[in-house]
Amino acid sequence: MFQPIIESLYPTAGIEGGEVIISCRDCNFSSFNQVRIQFDVIEARPIGASPSRVIVPVPASKYLESGVVKVRLEANHNESDGVDFIIGQKLAENLHPVANPAYDKDNGAIYTTLSGTRGQKVPVSVYKITPDGESEPFLTDIVNPTGLALNPDGEMFITSRYDGNVYKVTPFKESEVFARNLGTATGIAFNHEGKMYVGDRSGTIFLVNEIGEPTTFATLEASMAAFHLAFGPDHYLYVTGPNISSFDSVMRISPEGEVSRFFTGLGRPQGLAFDTVGNLYVSASRQGHRGIVKITPDAEAEMVVAGAGIVGICFNDQGDMILATNRELFRVPLGISGYLPF
Repeated sequence: MFQPIIESLYPTAGIEGGEVIISCRDCNFSSFNQVRIQFDVIEARPIGASPSRVIVPVPASKYLESGVVKVRLEANHNESDGVDFIIGQKLAENLHPVANPAYDKDNGAIYTTLSGTRGQKVPVSVYKITPDGESEPFLTDIVNPTGLALNPDGEMFITSRYDGNVYKVTPFKESEVFARNLGTATGIAFNHEGKMYVGDRSGTIFLVNEIGEPTTFATLEASMAAFHLAFGPDHYLYVTGPNISSFDSVMRISPEGEVSRFFTGLGRPQGLAFDTVGNLYVSASRQGHRGIVKITPDAEAEMVVAGAGIVGICFNDQGDMILATNRELFRVPLGISGYLPF
């Protein structure tokens, strides 16, 4: 019998539950039960297998360290050599993020929401995850917190899809209304000049001035869920707004408010973030697989992280990608330098 050979993994990183495609050769077996996949010492059961291709979910296990692990394939008692794969670490659970988490470069903390169902007032609105991985309550008094972002001075602002307000967090960890009447306020981002932009999922992107007065900056098609916003190194605003189509677009808005399509062909695109060389990372499905899609400035796309239910993304200063699913927060050590507008 030939030793099976793993030719490639796609993608080469993932979080628990994400689907990985293993391209292989000399994978000889007569029944599905003769195929085994191991991530280091943890076995994962394939969900599809042929002599040239195996699909397997990333296992959930407290015995797997985050970072590089070896993936091995065994077919009919013959085992392949190990191939490197990057697994993300779970930082927190029992959350309910609906947009990007936020990274505070001053203290290394990550902030995310427990948004709840519409109109539900939850005990804790925003959680803080320290650099040591400890999760602690941060804010308690916002109904349906949705988008959150830090301005150049390190002040936190949070949208509420319930009342259409933007809240500013005071140094005493209390919230006060900063801007009103923003529709179903969802995504929020600051540009390189520190100007605030807020997405109303009914179709409006607002520019909010320093005293909380909104004006219409651009108009898009409405979204069934939320608008997600991020500024790129080119100073353009990039927006996703998922609908029921599996062929949604990432929209690109110039500093003058002119709207164009940057990339089309994603299913339910949501959270997004840039690296310093201008690559855009979007949580979406592509060609039947869900995770993080990397889109180059030339609009070439590939899946780089496997994961289900991802709604938000940001980067920390250590090159880690921080992923928010609809219940959990993960850290994936990819060595990517994330872009901040300021």
